[in-house]
Amino acid sequence: SPVKVGKMDATSFSSIASEFGVRGYPTIKLLKGDLAYNYRGPRTKDDIIEFANRVAGPLIRPLPSQHMFEHVQKRHRVLFVYVGGESPLKEKYIEVASELIVYTYFFSASEDVLPEYVTLPELPAVMVFKDGTYFVYDEYEDGDLSSWINRERFQGYLHVDGFTLYELGDTGKLLAIAVIDDKNSSVEHTRLKSIIQEVARDYRDHFHRDFQFGHMDGNDYINSLLMDDLTIPTIVVLNTSNQQYFLPDRHIESTEDMVQFINNILDGTAEAQGGDGLLQRIKRIIYDAKSTIVSVFKSSPLLGCFLFGLPLGVISIMCYGICTADTEGEVFEHEGGAKKESGDRELTDEGSEEEQEEEKNGKYTELSDGELKQKDIMEKKKD
Repeated sequence: SPVKVGKMDATSFSSIASEFGVRGYPTIKLLKGDLAYNYRGPRTKDDIIEFANRVAGPLIRPLPSQHMFEHVQKRHRVLFVYVGGESPLKEKYIEVASELIVYTYFFSASEDVLPEYVTLPELPAVMVFKDGTYFVYDEYEDGDLSSWINRERFQGYLHVDGFTLYELGDTGKLLAIAVIDDKNSSVEHTRLKSIIQEVARDYRDHFHRDFQFGHMDGNDYINSLLMDDLTIPTIVVLNTSNQQYFLPDRHIESTEDMVQFINNILDGTAEAQGGDGLLQRIKRIIYDAKSTIVSVFKSSPLLGCFLFGLPLGVISIMCYGICTADTEGEVFEHEGGAKKESGDRELTDEGSEEEQEEEKNGKYTELSDGELKQKDIMEKKKD
């Protein structure tokens, strides 16, 4: 293999981890020249080897013959091909390939190598082969080439799991999912899955630019995403860019009902739920906290009691100590106030005694003045 494999303890070499932007563990990177490619696929041996061989090879792989084209088409469910000579479109194609080769392969071919059923309006052109057909990139309708390739790198219908749902969030497409139980072979589960498959196949030209279709086994992951308990089987349409979702207002009985539901979403008449507003964020925090606590207690009741009981016990003791301290302070203030009042009373009593003495002195003074007056009158009479 041209790829050399190694490992590094990022906790011991934090400066190197910071240089390469490592923020979580484990992180898998492939270094090629001056570029560092992050692996974002499933953590299986075959997928990691596929990623390493894809990124280590040439950005654009040539297809020199029809036989080689047929061989590659059988091996890859989604195939991007550049057709034509040197052009600004090819330069852009190479630039996009250097960015998105972590997800898919990129090929180039001449027009005579393509299958006979392919018709190109003009050259050069970029094409994607998938779902038994092909689509040609149109800059006017599809916008930026990088965005178009990122949207079209998945098949039209997928078995969606948590990882795939995360990856589909980068495409900007709405995701129509039949939420079913794969182990349940009842008519209703099979019927809803078939309806989604038929819409993805028969209305591909109408909806492939805006919609991705698939089914999901079980409702556990979708419940955590929507913060609601969905009864399965059911159909839900997700807008992963703003966390909105749409539920049909009536039972989906046929393909025509599903097409009408999709058209209502596209023209804005279907009611959107969820979103990333402030209230929804608060609701998300509460829901995540509740889910975490419940999952901990379900998996390990003793650990849950320790993790949540110990902090609650410490907080209770602290609150008790604060309340007890306040009560003692109030008692101390009450006793001090009582002493102050008794002292004031003593001072008041003493003051009243002094006033009484002054009154007696005043009376004595008044009586003395009267006696003096009478004495003066008697002296005058004698005179």
